[in-house]
Order: sequence, then structure tokens, then C-alpha cells
Amino acid sequence: MNNSENIAMLLTLDTLNIQQQSLARTDAAEFGLARIDGEPRLMVFAASGSALFGKFEGTTSAVKDQTLLVGPMNAHNIASLRVMLPWLQARPLGLRTSAGFGDRLGIATPGHIRALRAVDGDIAPIFTQQSIREMTRTGRSAQQVMDDATWGVFGEGWQAGFGADADHLKTTADIDTCAASGYTFYTIDPGEYVNNEAETASLSVLREGFERLPWQEWGDTPEALTRRYSGQVFRVEDHELSFDEHALLKATVKYGRAVAHIATMYRHLSKTAKTFEFEISVDETETPTSHAEHLFMVSELKRLGVDWVSLAPRFIGRFEKGVDYIGDINAFEADIAVHAAIARQYGPYKLSLHSGSDKFSIYAPAMRQTRGVVHLKTAGTSYLEALHTVADLDATLCREIYAFARDHYLTDRASYHVSADLDKAPLPASVPDSQLGSLLDQHDVRQILHVTFGSVLKNQDFYTRMMALLRSNPDAYAANLVTHFKRHLAPFAAQPTQGY
Repeated sequence: MNNSENIAMLLTLDTLNIQQQSLARTDAAEFGLARIDGEPRLMVFAASGSALFGKFEGTTSAVKDQTLLVGPMNAHNIASLRVMLPWLQARPLGLRTSAGFGDRLGIATPGHIRALRAVDGDIAPIFTQQSIREMTRTGRSAQQVMDDATWGVFGEGWQAGFGADADHLKTTADIDTCAASGYTFYTIDPGEYVNNEAETASLSVLREGFERLPWQEWGDTPEALTRRYSGQVFRVEDHELSFDEHALLKATVKYGRAVAHIATMYRHLSKTAKTFEFEISVDETETPTSHAEHLFMVSELKRLGVDWVSLAPRFIGRFEKGVDYIGDINAFEADIAVHAAIARQYGPYKLSLHSGSDKFSIYAPAMRQTRGVVHLKTAGTSYLEALHTVADLDATLCREIYAFARDHYLTDRASYHVSADLDKAPLPASVPDSQLGSLLDQHDVRQILHVTFGSVLKNQDFYTRMMALLRSNPDAYAANLVTHFKRHLAPFAAQPTQGY
């Protein structure tokens, strides 16, 4: 009996391990996923002779008067599915409360969707989210990231819509790469153009820097900008903001070039993508964004014709990777309250919490002060839950990865805001197998494992063993993601007391 005959018999005997939630029907065919010999496969079931079968790759078998195609979960087949099932295409999400789910392994989307369903709130999801930096470190392309998330959406039968975030883009070439793959949400990171030294510069240094800015390139003059802000009182709901000479010079020198870069990126994107949402991110900078600086940036961006749906300031306190907010929570709430008022008056647009993973203590204040017009961005925490799952299933592999991560931490931490201390992280040999999972609850260990993901995943032995383990136990990984993400999402599922 050949493979095709075997598949047909399995179907006839109704013993295929079909993922019921994946089943989708159109007038032309039925689609779904099934596990065959332990591997997930695409199924397409349609009338024999249908031209549809020419659009998919796989093996066909006659089943009565119809035909079953069983094919691989590859780029060609998911592209064809997007045409047949439009709900598999990413789309803009607007001002709804939203959450981004970064997935560095490409297999976390089922768990993300199950967590979203479990909290039962009106949260618009971004299931495709990856920065160019993450793609480089994981060896994945923008198209692979998109395809992996879309297979997860299909497998879970999520038809309520989702966005796709091309995260932390720095160049127009980055935009082109992601636009070609159908991304809908573009996060622009102008951090290289932010002058962090302006924060502590003297007035004389700021004056010199102000004069040296490329005014002609911006179509502006120092005199015109000064007239727009100096001596003016900006009333923002119950708050009043104003600029003395120092505040205006600092805002302009600190963010002026960043504003110009954002406008350049926006104009390029407008010519490249037909439909998109634009996010501005200045969170990965050294000093907080003051309320006056926030107002200055958005005023200038509006003057330059930029339209955006979300902005991530650099809030007060510390947003370190993989751990809760570090700082005074009451001070954070007072700070974000004014930022939210600016967003309402000069937008409306969402405030975005970047490095938002595991910042449990500030979710409720952020939701409260933004009135639900907020975006949560998570990334590395899903990778940590993968390691949590590895710890549950293969203690030896978990210990090897942890030892490797410790060895690479001091190098890999360079591009991250973290404070983990190797001396505070237990040595791998000192941790019993039964306690390896609990390492993920320790501040220093979480950050060590978080920032070394690229080195770990580029180690072919670790990558092969980890992915084989997680793919063989998809429900175990999904269950850990559900438990973890319910804590993230529950505060955002609550209905805001007010809106715009």
C-alpha cells in the first residue's frame, strides 16, 4: 500500500488526528491541519478535478467522489491559504486596546491565541511581531516570521483579525523588506538620532547645538521654531506645559534629528505600502521623555505631515528585559497620566509599552490612565516560556542551555537594558533537576537567559534539540504560554472606565 492509499484509508476510517479548531470551509473546499506520523500537515478536501489543487503543494488521494490533498506547512501553501481565507491576512487594528506577541521560535502563536481566548476581553492582537535585530539573531526572515505566525492563526481557527508588526525599524531598506511580506504595523526606531547628551548639557552647549541643526533640510528656522513654543502655555486637559529657553533647546537638540528621521521613514513607507499603521518608538534611549519633549515631538511630527497610531515614550523608571517594572509605581502612574492626556489631545493615538513583558505591576495603572488606548509589546517572555517547557521535559538540555547562556551573557547583554549579575545567578551544577523550572522566577537568571537567545538559537545542537522537544509537545508549551500570558492580558481585558 502506497502512502496515498494509506492516507485515504486513514481518512475513511476516521482516524486522522485532525485539529478540529483548524477546520475552515469555503464554497470551494475544506481546509484543516492534521498530525500524520507526529508531524502537522495541511489538508485540502475538494471535489475531484477542482482547479484548486493546482494552487497547493502536496500528495492527492481519491476519497469517493472527492480528493484529499495532504501537503507540507510551507511558504507556498500558506500563501495560497491567505488567498482562500482572507482572515489569514494581517490588517490594521486602529485604536483598540492591543497586544503584540513576539515569537522568536515561530511556534508560540497557538499558545498566544489560547491565552487571548482565556481572558475573554476586547484585545486586538499582533501575532506577527519581530524586530530586524531579532530576525538577525534567530536567522529568520521577515517572510518566515509572517508565515510561522499565520500557520498558528490557521491552526487555532482565529478569525477575529490580527496585525503584523515590523518592529524597531531603523532604515528604509528595513521598511522595504517587511512591506514585501505584508506587514501592517511599522515601528520606527530613531534612537540613533536622539542626542542623549542634551539631557545634561549646559545652556551654552545647547545653544551651540541648536544653531548647528540642519534647519534648511527641515524647511524650518531657529526663529520660527522659537516663536511656536517660547512664551506659549499649552493646556493639556488639566495640565499646563510651557517651554523656557532651556526646556525648548533641550527638546530640540535631543529629539530634532529624530523627528526628521521619523518623517523621512514615514514618507518612504507612504510610497511603499498601501495600507499601514505607524508607530514611533523612542523608548530605547538613555533618559526619560519629559512631557514637554513628548508635546514637542508630536507637534513637530504633525507639522511635517506624519500620521501615527501609537507612540512609545521613554517612561520614567526602568523597563528592563524579562522582569517587572523597577521604580515607584505611583510616580509611573502620575507620569503616564500626562503622557496619556497629550496623546488624547494631539491624536488620539495609543501609548505603547515597549519591553512590556512581565511588567505586571504597571499594567493596571497604564490601562487606567490611557482609558484603554494602549498597546502592550512583548517579545522575549515567550522564549523564556519555551525554556520553562524544556526544564519540565528535559532537565539535561535545560542545564546545558543555562550554562551556555551564563558563558555568553557578558557579551550578549551589550545591546540591552539589563542589570543581571552573574554572581547572583546560581551555578548550573548546584540546581537540582526538580528546581530548574524555578530558575525562571529569579531576576538575574531570567535576564541572562533572555538576552542570550540569539547565541543559544545559533547553536545548532541546542536549536535542533529544543525545537524537536517543543514540536513533539506542542500542548505543553502552549499551556505554559497560556498560564504566563493570562497574567499579562487580564488587566488589559478589563473595560476602561472612559474613552475618547
